[in-house]
Amino acid sequence: MSNKQSNRRGFLKTTAGAIAASSVLSGTSKAAAPAGSNANLRIGFIGPGGRGFGAHVKRLAKLQVEGEKIELVAVCDVYNKHAERAAEYIKKETGFKPTQYEDYLEMIEKEDLDGVCIGTPDHWHAKQTIDCLQRGIHVYCEKPMTKTVTEAIDVMKAWQKSGKVMQVGVQSTSLPLWDQVNGMLTAGKLGKVLTYQTEFFRNSAMGQWRYYALEPEMNPKNINWKKWLGVAEGLAEYEDFDRAKYKQWRRFWPYGSGMFTDLFVHRTTTMLKATGLRFPGRVCGAGGIFLEYDGRDVPDVATVVADFKEGVQGLVTATMACQNTPIKQLIRGHFGSLVFGTGEKFAGFDYIPERPQVTRNSKLKDERIPTERVEDTTYAHFKNWLEAMYADDPSMCNNDPLLGAAAITTVILGAQSYREGKVFFFDDENYTVSDTNPSWAKNWEQMSEKRAKPHHIPGWQGGDKGSVLEEPDYMKLAGPWVDGKEPTP
Repeated sequence: MSNKQSNRRGFLKTTAGAIAASSVLSGTSKAAAPAGSNANLRIGFIGPGGRGFGAHVKRLAKLQVEGEKIELVAVCDVYNKHAERAAEYIKKETGFKPTQYEDYLEMIEKEDLDGVCIGTPDHWHAKQTIDCLQRGIHVYCEKPMTKTVTEAIDVMKAWQKSGKVMQVGVQSTSLPLWDQVNGMLTAGKLGKVLTYQTEFFRNSAMGQWRYYALEPEMNPKNINWKKWLGVAEGLAEYEDFDRAKYKQWRRFWPYGSGMFTDLFVHRTTTMLKATGLRFPGRVCGAGGIFLEYDGRDVPDVATVVADFKEGVQGLVTATMACQNTPIKQLIRGHFGSLVFGTGEKFAGFDYIPERPQVTRNSKLKDERIPTERVEDTTYAHFKNWLEAMYADDPSMCNNDPLLGAAAITTVILGAQSYREGKVFFFDDENYTVSDTNPSWAKNWEQMSEKRAKPHHIPGWQGGDKGSVLEEPDYMKLAGPWVDGKEPTP
């Protein structure tokens, strides 16, 4: 670190009035918040092209103009026209033109950054995130957090060791709705939580992601193709430049994973946040390319089913070729369900109880439950990131890398299951994956044999509400007839 970096970060510490406690995992001290100081957070952008420009650059420029204590000082993109567009926009909005880079490592070494926004294709996310965290830089990484399960665990561990603030870009996690729902679930409103189901249906006349237009300016003269591929870094094998691979990379396995990581990760993350669940125990994926025969690799119909050790099953399903009849997004329990709309703008959700013969409560009625509506979840998500950086408190982020790792593990194992024809099991103690585990089903059978009480979602405070079966008197007649003798009640 340069003397300039050391002096400035020291200033941020002293003006905040205190030094934060040491990170438990890393043993290193964390800088105290700059809140209340005159110093602004210096932010750079890696990959300000599609969402990196439309969401990252534009929202943070808006927040700076509104008075947030940030400076947008650098942009990096292997496509020179994207870097120039981002720099010109920031200059127009804030009055300051950031420095442009092609190599993100050069940018983070030179610019004395406090935070970085990553909007590159999926296969770059892990490396760029870890490089920034190891240099003491806060990170906002667009979803999915990584491309593989191994990368997800690596990022999670790097984040824990760094003590830095990291937000994963599933913006709908900044809806107050999900914390509200979690409070209801853990209090036992639905009884034993059994399943969640969610979706992300789309449709188009040309095929999903082909609406990203190809332009003549997209060529090797303007794009550092080898750097985009990440050949030297071992991120992808070399292939000849192709505008479709560059612009519509979500259609191709080396760089993205289609709806699994572009769409399913959105809904899966919010369901995990609502239920408090994290890593799955067992995952199966299904689907195929049933219509969109346009040269893509990824399916246009897909489903992921995830079973959790807490005794909950999650399902996410969609097609990219039919949009107007999606399944309902909901969470089911033994005593009722919570039903949500699709999208991100919720003004309320529905509680639908089970019949009184099950709940033994005739007063339970269908209920519309209001929730705080958020008009711009992306804006709210970035504001949450800034607030966490001001406070130098990683726990303030609405979508930290633990949640991010759990979500990407769930959906990417679904994609891997679809591709390899296997069912995958995840060990959340050792963070390992296997494709066989006969004890999974045996465990549930043994619990039934022992008349055990069910497992519950994390934070459960509902006692036995909706979690214990009644025992009819006639069940006293059950049991094996040993040597032809009726069992004694």
